[in-house]
Amino acid sequence: MAVKAFPVEAGQILQFARAIGDPNPAYGDEERVAGPAAAEIVAPPTFTQASQHFEPDFPLRPRPGQPWFGSGREPMGGSPPGSGGGGIGLYAEHRFVYHRHVRPGDVLHTVSRDGKTWEREGRRGGKLCFREYITEFHDRDGALVIESIVVGVTTEKVVGEGAGA
Repeated sequence: MAVKAFPVEAGQILQFARAIGDPNPAYGDEERVAGPAAAEIVAPPTFTQASQHFEPDFPLRPRPGQPWFGSGREPMGGSPPGSGGGGIGLYAEHRFVYHRHVRPGDVLHTVSRDGKTWEREGRRGGKLCFREYITEFHDRDGALVIESIVVGVTTEKVVGEGAGA
């Protein structure tokens, strides 16, 4: 993910907090969002995930006239992002490292890089290959605000193939 500009607004923070069902007053209310106290608002811990909406090539975004994997019970066309190969790609872990709070008025940009990789032997899927994907969120001045570390795992073979499945 490479977001060039993710402008953070108090209303976005309030809406995100409502969407995840978190009533913490630190995330704002209608009066604080609209007034001078908006600068005191902080974003919920996972708020930076909303930056994906500012990424034009985000693979889960629908594109008119093109097949889309979708989010329903049955795919509407296309393949899931990251699919392919013999094994299954799984989302294993997601953690955040915070260097400061995200606040209204911030304009963040991202820098993505690969992290560690390692392997383990699985019981049914053969070798499990783990890989970290790191996204750094920087402010206008280039200061690191948050690191998002996602761990993905792929299996060597599709579970269920071969003997003993």
